[in-house]
Amino acid sequence: MAWTSVDTAKHRRRFGWLYGANYYPANAINQLAMWQADTFDPARIDLELSWAARAGMGLMRVYLHDLLHADNADGLRRRMDHYLTIAGRHGIATLFVFFDDCWREQSALGRQPDPLPFTHNSGWVQSPGNRVADDPAAWPRLEAYVTDVLRRFNGDDRIYGWDLYNEVGNGVTGDHGDNRPLRGERSLPLLRAVFDWARAAAPSQPLTACVWKRSPEFEAINSFLQAASDVVSYHNYGDEADFRDWMAWILSWADGRRVLCSEYLCRPNNTLPKMLPLMREAGVDAIQWGLVNGLSQTHFPWCWTPEKGEPAWWHHDLLLPDGSFKYPEEERFLNDFRGTWR
Repeated sequence: MAWTSVDTAKHRRRFGWLYGANYYPANAINQLAMWQADTFDPARIDLELSWAARAGMGLMRVYLHDLLHADNADGLRRRMDHYLTIAGRHGIATLFVFFDDCWREQSALGRQPDPLPFTHNSGWVQSPGNRVADDPAAWPRLEAYVTDVLRRFNGDDRIYGWDLYNEVGNGVTGDHGDNRPLRGERSLPLLRAVFDWARAAAPSQPLTACVWKRSPEFEAINSFLQAASDVVSYHNYGDEADFRDWMAWILSWADGRRVLCSEYLCRPNNTLPKMLPLMREAGVDAIQWGLVNGLSQTHFPWCWTPEKGEPAWWHHDLLLPDGSFKYPEEERFLNDFRGTWR
């Protein structure tokens, strides 16, 4: 069952309906670059979140990484607090993400790689990585990370919630062109353990992890997530028909819990003008992928190659590096859209 100590009605009163973005600054290629002491850039973060607030955004989904805590737990906590202070100044709540099964398996502290030309999100890294996820003997370090961070920020009302594990069972590395099979239920033991650690830490904020794939090999993972999440979260990059189908399915079993689409936006079929009104009408919080285009290169579609050149449509992201909108029609839409609910 969902964690009954979370007051869903109180959470709704605190935050209202929100939309926002998965966030790391344009000058960071991945979550390590965002948070390491040498590359943490509060001035850039402040500038970009001011642009987000101007666009009406009130929620950012922000990835952490276990290696940051293992290296310098106090430093990570201080930088998280600094980030929260900046975001709070702009009226933006935060959903932090602990672990992630997506993209590159190997990660290391220090200087992060340069972007691969014409490659979508080429520097993104898993946390903790498949080898650690498959080795319970290595989990005490992960438990210490989760427990320490949750206890440090318990009661912090700048935090919307805690996303414990992104796209459990994915395991694709580098790009969607990787043909290795998904991890599937191999990640379920760590998922269960992470929820156990988080519940033992008893944070005041709700817990979630996203449902992202509907197929038989994910039935056990989805059943667990459906029961365990305080806020029900999911991902959808499909067209409008698929998006409506997923949203209806999620709402059919959410049983009164708050619902959040924590990843969408895949132009030209999955767009803000199409999807945001649907989510607003249904009361589903909305977090698109990408705010400011930069080193992540997520404006390139998945499986893109250099010979294709620049895409006709940006895949993800909203703003150019100077804060202007890539698509003026999206700026006009957001200006009009905010008037329907504020």
